[in-house]
Amino acid sequence: MAVDTSHHRRISIKPPAVAGSFYSADVNQLNHMLDEYLSNTTVDTLPPKAIIAPHAGYIYSGEIAASIYANIKKIKGQIKRVVLLGPAHRVYVKGIALASNTHFATPLGNISIDITEIERLKQYPFIELADTAYQQEHSLEVHLPFLQKVLDNFTLIPLLVGNAEPEEVASVLEQLWGGDETLIVISSDLSHYLDYETARQKDTNTSNLIEKLDYKKIGPEQACGCMPMRGLLKLAQEKDMQIQRVDLRNSGDTAGTKDRVVGYGAYALFDNESNNK
Repeated sequence: MAVDTSHHRRISIKPPAVAGSFYSADVNQLNHMLDEYLSNTTVDTLPPKAIIAPHAGYIYSGEIAASIYANIKKIKGQIKRVVLLGPAHRVYVKGIALASNTHFATPLGNISIDITEIERLKQYPFIELADTAYQQEHSLEVHLPFLQKVLDNFTLIPLLVGNAEPEEVASVLEQLWGGDETLIVISSDLSHYLDYETARQKDTNTSNLIEKLDYKKIGPEQACGCMPMRGLLKLAQEKDMQIQRVDLRNSGDTAGTKDRVVGYGAYALFDNESNNK
């Protein structure tokens, strides 16, 4: 094992868990797929400070994720750090889980983890080191190839959110907020396994709540990433941020059948300019 002399610690690379299932493990195919998704999107927004985007297999939610990631390309030289939060699907996490790795890998290469920041986060009583929670988890991983595609060099702060209060998530986001160099990404799908029409109605209602930053009314039935999402929406409310819905569809609109669908939404959040003056 090599030693990373900049941090005087052993390099430990987390391999991808869902390359070959949620997205292609082949570099050329993956690049081609991402290029296609990103070039086909038409929604133009201001450069966002934070985004909410889905985390399903690319054939189902890739177009919806691309609709928001395409808007980040224009600030790619400016973003040096990505704070990525998603729900823990496979392992119960009380609070928020950190990984001990120095890098996360995808078929497109390795991403450096901001070790200094990870160390600092260990001060929170509700944050724990839990590599097992990351081993098979897809909610963060599916965002990584998109980030690698639309950004230049960046470091990553990955956080798996389990049973955490909105106040806890908001306090961590506040610490990691940074300036123009930091992008906040929340990973969440919407409703699960309803029929097409029921899902559309439910997701429209949820989307209205998200757009009003009404985090208290959003639970696991509305969004599987409700825990990280609520923390961001709470903070956005406090910071008087603007939010824009960029896309709202479900798997019945992309590659799935219409009898059991999963909902996907993409949202851009912007700092209120008057706060910066």
